[in-house]
Amino acid sequence: MFGLAATLSIKGATAKENWDTLCAKCHGADGKGQTKMGQKLGIKDSTDAKVQGSFTDEVAFKALKEGLKDADGKTLMKAADTLSDDEIKALVAYVRGLKK
Repeated sequence: MFGLAATLSIKGATAKENWDTLCAKCHGADGKGQTKMGQKLGIKDSTDAKVQGSFTDEVAFKALKEGLKDADGKTLMKAADTLSDDEIKALVAYVRGLKK
């Protein structure tokens, strides 16, 4: 029983849990970016097929891994530095699943 509890606590969060914790504040639970912060930052609707088609998985992975800055160096999105590469890949797949 002790070993099972230890195994469960080591297991990473699901992509949805990571989305809810790290992304939804700005991008919205539904990915439409219609939060107060999302509107302020001009976040695009991740459910829109045209928006989804405007970036590759590799670009999304890099943005999550390194974060995003504007031309003046101001942070637009913090890096998901608490996530493993596999968790970031799962999060990219989660975002792809938001497309309508």
